[in-house]
Amino acid sequence: MPAADAAAAAALFTAHQPWLLERLRKRLRDVAEAEDVSSETFLRVMGYKRLHAMHEPRAYLTTIAKNILTETWRRRDLERAWIDALAALPQDLAPSPEERAVLRESLQAIADALESLPAKARTAFLLSQLDGLTYAEIALRIDMSERMVRRYMADGLRCCMRALQS
Repeated sequence: MPAADAAAAAALFTAHQPWLLERLRKRLRDVAEAEDVSSETFLRVMGYKRLHAMHEPRAYLTTIAKNILTETWRRRDLERAWIDALAALPQDLAPSPEERAVLRESLQAIADALESLPAKARTAFLLSQLDGLTYAEIALRIDMSERMVRRYMADGLRCCMRALQS
């Protein structure tokens, strides 16, 4: 990171981290989770190429934090649904502890792989796969064309396949 960007990142962190952390604490009512989300937010901000030119840093930080929370809550919903599905299986069909471990590792590999996608691609993929939205509904929700949604879906599926082949 160039020195000017590092200085801008440090200034942004110093000026806005306490504000963001307090906002997250009030919303989440969980200090540890608020600290995690705040840290993740600033880690993602470090990838922004023009920190020094940011006009509305609090709006930008709030948007990133909301995206992180949405991803976290979706992942928890997926994990809860998986656990519920396993619990609902008859005993003779339930996976063994070893099979559960393999399934959990596969899910984690997919989740990690999806993190490598651009935010809009990841959002489109998750809206389809977890929320069951159609491509048209996704296009309206995140303001893009259906063609772009199809492209993002293909990227997401390729990403998942690569994760499972590793």
